[in-house]
Amino acid sequence: MTPSPITAPAERSVCVYCASSRIAHPDYRAAARRLGEVLADEGLGIVYGGGAAGSMGALADGALARGGRVLGILPRFMADLEWGHKGLTDLQLVEDLRTRKHMMLTLSQAAIALPGGSGTLEELLEAVTLKRLGLYLNPILLVNTRGFFDPLLQLLGRAVEERFMDQRHLLMWQVVATPDEVPAALANAPAWTAAARGFASV
Repeated sequence: MTPSPITAPAERSVCVYCASSRIAHPDYRAAARRLGEVLADEGLGIVYGGGAAGSMGALADGALARGGRVLGILPRFMADLEWGHKGLTDLQLVEDLRTRKHMMLTLSQAAIALPGGSGTLEELLEAVTLKRLGLYLNPILLVNTRGFFDPLLQLLGRAVEERFMDQRHLLMWQVVATPDEVPAALANAPAWTAAARGFASV
């Protein structure tokens, strides 16, 4: 598979973090597919990890079925394992996971996290950390299917209570229960600027 040059999408796009598990509860895949449909209906392109299985595949399939634009960013070793989705608008191959994460954020204007495992959580928390440092200024959304993110939100709240984070850091992300709430949450996300560096350290 020969990659084409990586260029920023011409229209607004969002980065979506999600899982590849085929055996997680089907509600997660249903929510992922619905998110793909919602984003496509809103005219928002999707930048995601490029996979075909689990929530990743469901997200892409939902968007593509509505005529949406889906860009996958896939590490070469995953392409060698044939993990890539073959029906995407564009599939870009990169050398490693670090480059993948960087490109997913760079080529989009918001980050949305669906439930997932260690990889999804690592991507989400990196985006939150970059936002805390004023290096990433766009909305971050969590789609809390089946209350999946409740323990993480409790832990982040505890980090504020214990003064590892500032109270203002709780504004770095928004939480919605369903994919249908995503467009309004994106539109109403609090503004964030590089001035956040002034309270990055508490």
